[in-house]
Amino acid sequence: MAGTIGGWHEALSVASAWGKSLPLTTLLADAIHHAEAGVAVTQSQEALTAKHLERLSLSPGFTETLLLNGQVPREGERLRQPRLAATLKRLADAGLDDFYRGELATSMARDLEAVGSPLRLADFHAYRAQRVTPLEVTLQDATLYNLPAPTQGMASLMILGIYERLKATEPNGFDHLHGLIEATKRAFIKRDQNITDPGRLPTPLQALLSEESIGREAAYIDPQRALPWPHEPAPGDTIWMGTVDNEGRAVSFIQSIYWEFGSGVVLSESGVLWQNRGISFSLNPDDLRGLAPGRKPFHTLNPALAKFNDGRTMVYGTMGGEGQPQTQAAVFSRYALHGMPLQQAITAPRWLLGRTWGETSTNLKLENRFDDALVTALATADHDVEVLPEAFSDTMGHAGGIVHHPDGLIESTTRAATAARLAYRIRLNIKAYKTLDSGVLGQVEARVLRQGCRK
Repeated sequence: MAGTIGGWHEALSVASAWGKSLPLTTLLADAIHHAEAGVAVTQSQEALTAKHLERLSLSPGFTETLLLNGQVPREGERLRQPRLAATLKRLADAGLDDFYRGELATSMARDLEAVGSPLRLADFHAYRAQRVTPLEVTLQDATLYNLPAPTQGMASLMILGIYERLKATEPNGFDHLHGLIEATKRAFIKRDQNITDPGRLPTPLQALLSEESIGREAAYIDPQRALPWPHEPAPGDTIWMGTVDNEGRAVSFIQSIYWEFGSGVVLSESGVLWQNRGISFSLNPDDLRGLAPGRKPFHTLNPALAKFNDGRTMVYGTMGGEGQPQTQAAVFSRYALHGMPLQQAITAPRWLLGRTWGETSTNLKLENRFDDALVTALATADHDVEVLPEAFSDTMGHAGGIVHHPDGLIESTTRAATAARLAYRIRLNIKAYKTLDSGVLGQVEARVLRQGCRK
């Protein structure tokens, strides 16, 4: 069952308790406008539609909704979704609960049954979003929070808990990357042994984040050699968003339809592109994540939040399946444990242990901005290294972070691949001409990243 709309409803009830919630007509106005007037097709949308067209064209509703005149939409063309606009208007007028217990629910249940889904109206009626107690791990200077099962939030927290015990003296060198990569392996092993439907957990996840448990995992790590990694990951696609207001109330938010186009099924009446999260179930009933009625599938979504001992609050995150906890660890460790400025912590080169979009390889992928000597050192330590040909590759996902300081100052920054690549190329060109000093160069790069320029 799709849960995001119920999550919005629950979040608005929290905001109502603050006395400052906005009406749905205001909150959904921009989405309605963009569905009606259209949005510009992005480079990645064009590429991914073309890549998966053979399979997606077999999915009910996809061709008439997400193609233009039967063709793959080209970058910059306008894509309109009038049925989705009508659905959003219905939610604005009737309320979000209509998605589960109103006319919209009846419509979607009818369409789902027509295309062969086992979901029925009773499943819509039964759904309720839940408020849960987050998992947490305490570091020397901050307490980190993330979501419990069925998410991989435990793994995100464990990586940083382990790494603090191995902490390198400097960021972005061998000890930093090797430590985080090996901590990731230990955390993923525990994740895959333990995280499933919340009612079937073999071990309480908070117990896995105890001082003793994290200490044991850290002790398994060889500071000079990589653990062999025959791990089999699952593909997926996700977005992350964060916000902080002037009173310090913070949100770290993530949602996903799993594959780039979810199930590929667009419901005929509502225009809703249905998600594909259920693919995380196993069809072996004896497996930890075996499919059965009422169970929740494992998923990779894990929005992160940190509260520092000095009063700062930080929300941070990324899209990217198995890359999410790794990028979180890179960003947080650079900023919080090694003192890098927030923008530099996010813009610095990244790595990914595991799968990339549309691929199943599990090796260690590095951006080509890493120093050659570091790449060689990682390979010598038995890491199965692959250097990607493009700087600021989409393979590493995007990322963002916001920090609220006790005096009210708010820092926010992001790494969108297109703008970052442009800034990187401008930096290379300016350095080649040697006409600007490093201070001016940094200002140019920062401005490009802020504005997301493409010209």
